[in-house]
Amino acid sequence: MISHLNGMVSAIAPEGAVIEVGGVGLLVQCTPGTLATLRRGERARVATSLVVREDALTLFGFAADDERDVFELLQTASGVGPRLALAMLAVFTPDELRRAVAAEDITALTRVPGIGRKGAQRIVLELAGRLGPPGAAGRQGELGQPAAAGPGRPAAAPWRDQVRAGLLNLGWQPREADQAIAAVAADVAAANGGAGANGDASANGDAGAKGDGAADGASAEVDVAAMLRAALRKLSRA
Repeated sequence: MISHLNGMVSAIAPEGAVIEVGGVGLLVQCTPGTLATLRRGERARVATSLVVREDALTLFGFAADDERDVFELLQTASGVGPRLALAMLAVFTPDELRRAVAAEDITALTRVPGIGRKGAQRIVLELAGRLGPPGAAGRQGELGQPAAAGPGRPAAAPWRDQVRAGLLNLGWQPREADQAIAAVAADVAAANGGAGANGDASANGDAGAKGDGAADGASAEVDVAAMLRAALRKLSRA
């Protein structure tokens, strides 16, 4: 078991990152939210889970231990493999998943590409009481937390590109992804214009941008995971 990696981020792609540890570059599959915390050329520490198959050894990385623990628990449900578990954590935070399972919210779970009503019902039945209550894990620390932007520090990739890549990886078509991103950007712009600079409230209750001009991500800190979840909510209503 590889519990975590601590090393230099040498490459970032839509589906994962390469972290160099002891001169060896390890490919780590991550959610868009976790990837958003990483910066190429900077050190990062990510919690990991190693999935062993006959034809492959795949390392999955997470911004916090709680995410990794939930990822592993999700796979104990029938029909849930590592890819589907990762997709669930791309759509929901660990606590959102806990709330959905505890409330038997089948509709919420079917927002995840690859989960139908029967699959959602099975997940609720098999994981009931096993994920713990929301907040039970506490804030264990954001392992891959990005440093604040400053002179000489590379800016984060535009949130639109990261969210688009995440949606495409989850199986949505490019046109659908672009429409959802445009809708989320409009919500954030409206929230920033009407509620001031903090942009906390969007039409989805999930706006993840702070500061003026946050819809473009040019001069703001953007929570890419929140933007991705907001886009998925738009798509689920389409």
